[in-house]
Amino acid sequence: MNRSDPIARAMQAALETGVFPGAVLIVRLRGRVVYERAFGQAALIPGPEPATLATVYDLASLTKPLATATAVLLLIQERRLSLEQPVQDLLPELQGSGIGPATLLHLLNHSSGLPAWRPFYERIAERDRDQPGYLGSPAAKDLVLDLIRQEAVVYPIGARSLYSDLGFMLLGFILERLTGGSLAGFCQSRIHGPMNAAPLSFLPRGATRSGGPGDDTQRGRIDRRLVAPTEEDPWRGRVLRGDVHDENAYAMGGVAGHAGLFGTASAVLAVSGCWMQAYLGGDGLLSAELVQRFAARQEQTAGSSWGLGWDTPSAPSSSGTRFSPTSFGHLGYTGTSLWIDPRSRLEVVLLSNRVHPTRHNQGIQTFRPLIHDLIYEELIGD
Repeated sequence: MNRSDPIARAMQAALETGVFPGAVLIVRLRGRVVYERAFGQAALIPGPEPATLATVYDLASLTKPLATATAVLLLIQERRLSLEQPVQDLLPELQGSGIGPATLLHLLNHSSGLPAWRPFYERIAERDRDQPGYLGSPAAKDLVLDLIRQEAVVYPIGARSLYSDLGFMLLGFILERLTGGSLAGFCQSRIHGPMNAAPLSFLPRGATRSGGPGDDTQRGRIDRRLVAPTEEDPWRGRVLRGDVHDENAYAMGGVAGHAGLFGTASAVLAVSGCWMQAYLGGDGLLSAELVQRFAARQEQTAGSSWGLGWDTPSAPSSSGTRFSPTSFGHLGYTGTSLWIDPRSRLEVVLLSNRVHPTRHNQGIQTFRPLIHDLIYEELIGD
């Protein structure tokens, strides 16, 4: 280890204290990659495997901005969606439900009134015992939509923000209903492919292990041998590798609006770069006006730090204390994060599998702000 590299020393200390078994950190400043290193192990069990820049991570909730929110923005840009549309107009099954009048803006801003999480996978697994093959089937996704329809809102729509996986599940259903295909296919063909963000894809359940020329499930775009394992999962009875860690996303087939995306740090940086480019007014796939709106804190929701699909810095923030108020980012439960600061043109991608071999490790909550402050201080200064 280079003793003159404070960032490497901090990452090594995180390894030694068990924050994560390994990680990949990439930093881009003013359009140039200035830091790119892998640290530690991608796997600990059944045996150690070193993390490399090619290691693929389960991105968890980074799926929300990198896939779902980006897809919504693109369809708004094409005038196929509007932020003001009620979800019941797009999913008629929600007519008369508590969530029906909420708009796309409410879902993206986590201000729909839906609860944060529900163990839908338990209901799906229960049906699978009587109907083998139900788990991961289209019928399982229909059940999830029906269960969300039955949910009572926990506060009036638009009154405040509560981070909700359920809202992004609905966005995933809306995108698939509108485009007539899978969320995975739309994101690959319309977003991640044009952005040259490879390897970045969903890994649907039931697809072939390595894929091939005729495999349109997206699993073929990622070599499972390069995927960092996540948890030794008691529900599934194995160490997860190439299957999404999030139980609800897994039970829905591995492709969902709230989780399911896998990728390398460089692939995440490719999407980040498109958002940064658009934010700064450059030509590209995304509209500058919409990107700036999605990335901005939505002031109409009192006390919320949320933009549309993105979070913004608030005290305390995982981005630390140095990123500007114009910054936007997101975290993933498995130990992933992306923060973008347009003012300093700084992008930081930190991918880890902190849930390997168990989720009972919260050290990353303290580490994230520290490493972002250190990166800012070392590369930008005052």
